[in-house]
Amino acid sequence: MTESTPLTFPAFFASTRTRFGDRDALAIVGEKPFTYSETGHRIEALISFLEQLGIRPGDKIAILSTNQPHWGIAYYAITFMGAVTVPLLPEFLPGEIEILLEHSESKAIFVSENLLPKLQGLKPRALWAVVQIEDFSIVNPEPLSPVFKQEAQPSLQYAVQEDDLAAIIYTSGTTGKPKGVMLSHKNICFTAVNGFKIQHITETDRFLSVLPLSHTYENTLGLILPMYSGACVYYLRKPPTPSVLLPALLEVRPTTMLTVPMIIEKIYRSKILPAFTGNMPMRLLFKFPPVRKVLHHLAGKKLMATFGGELRFFGVGGAKLNKTVEQFMIDAGFPYAVGYGLTECAPLLAGFNPQNARLQSTGPACEGVELKIHHSDKRTGEGEVWARGANIMKGYYKEPQLTSEIMTPEGWLKTGDLGVFDDEGNLYIKGRAKSMIVRSNGENVYPEDIESVINNFRHVVESLVVEKKGKLIALVHFNQGEIALRYQYLKNEVANYVEQKIEELRQELQNYINARVNKYQQVQMVIAQPDPFQKTATQKIKRFLYT
Repeated sequence: MTESTPLTFPAFFASTRTRFGDRDALAIVGEKPFTYSETGHRIEALISFLEQLGIRPGDKIAILSTNQPHWGIAYYAITFMGAVTVPLLPEFLPGEIEILLEHSESKAIFVSENLLPKLQGLKPRALWAVVQIEDFSIVNPEPLSPVFKQEAQPSLQYAVQEDDLAAIIYTSGTTGKPKGVMLSHKNICFTAVNGFKIQHITETDRFLSVLPLSHTYENTLGLILPMYSGACVYYLRKPPTPSVLLPALLEVRPTTMLTVPMIIEKIYRSKILPAFTGNMPMRLLFKFPPVRKVLHHLAGKKLMATFGGELRFFGVGGAKLNKTVEQFMIDAGFPYAVGYGLTECAPLLAGFNPQNARLQSTGPACEGVELKIHHSDKRTGEGEVWARGANIMKGYYKEPQLTSEIMTPEGWLKTGDLGVFDDEGNLYIKGRAKSMIVRSNGENVYPEDIESVINNFRHVVESLVVEKKGKLIALVHFNQGEIALRYQYLKNEVANYVEQKIEELRQELQNYINARVNKYQQVQMVIAQPDPFQKTATQKIKRFLYT
């Protein structure tokens, strides 16, 4: 790849195919991978199929599918011919899918077999073809419907430009107006190149994909970046539960993974922390920082073995990482890295690699990206993060007013995140401007800081801090199954005991929180949340539903 290579998907792929045609590109764990050469032939055959369907440059084609090699092949075929892909999150409800297909004017949709029932009864006006992604067959074909043929070649040549629209990515289903983020080939390719500059990826790297490809984080850094570098991406046939993920890690021995904080935080709280706090002598030793660091280092070696032993980049993004868990990874020598961005930025704005970790920081701005703090507080230096660069979206699809509200005429994007820079240019995100709570004394409270404390308390799965009638309230989801298991010897009394224990934990937790936060951050009430919080694709709690 040279600096003169155009920032487009087909240009990137053509370069990689020439250099690494015989290297593995896309695979299901346990199955034979497609090489870059084989992937290229399938892309060409699928472009021919789309031509027969009547698809032309600029047309919108949706993808509603779980992760698999054909997801990437469909994505490439659509964009290589100058059409626009509309990735839809698998968890979208049928009503949401219909709204987004209608809004995007998608003419066709690729859908995986397990998600096909979600399309039953939907009748978006522009949609004329439903294609099953596993074999590229038309669902309910007409007598003269085209058939996918692996040896087929496109009948036309396509000249895709850097500023051509590549994808419309919807960040939600029906919350207010549909917000379709318009990303160009240049937006996404520029970001992939910046990801490469943060962490050098080669043709020998193996990615294990566990996040949905329909999210721009996994899409750009987990599909376009490895394609740019000639690396191979492996996908799971089933959701990444421990019984599925652990054998896959040992088989693939990934060098690179992209995750969200919840994954490593769950591992830390369920597997690592209990080993250090299971008995009184160990708990006492664990309180001493030098001993704790040694224990973390030993645990890190076991954790590396669990991940296959060859991991060199464990990317964490999508939400803020818990400080205690991050300190563990630093002590353990675990090769984690943090990135910061938004869908509107394709998505990366800042980041660091495992060799340059900074506790609770997102690292410096990516090369070619400008970041600034708008209207910073004179006392704290905090303010809204604004961004400008070649990765900033073209705007929201069909929403010029929404676009003008978030983007300035000078090209600055208002991220809605509050942050501050240190003296070395490292960015620290404090929280979302919309979620910040201003107390009556004028102090700013970032709920995420308090939630980080709460989530380190035993039996807590997740939490949310909100303000109600001037009081800080902590909504907390306790792990009832974990509590029941611990006291299963009580047999018939377990159900009643769990309720009693949660009540005790609730009172104890309030004292725990208030002993560890500033006076203006202290909570006035802890409320047990019986069910898990509803979350986004990157496992962030949908805060607006609870505030």
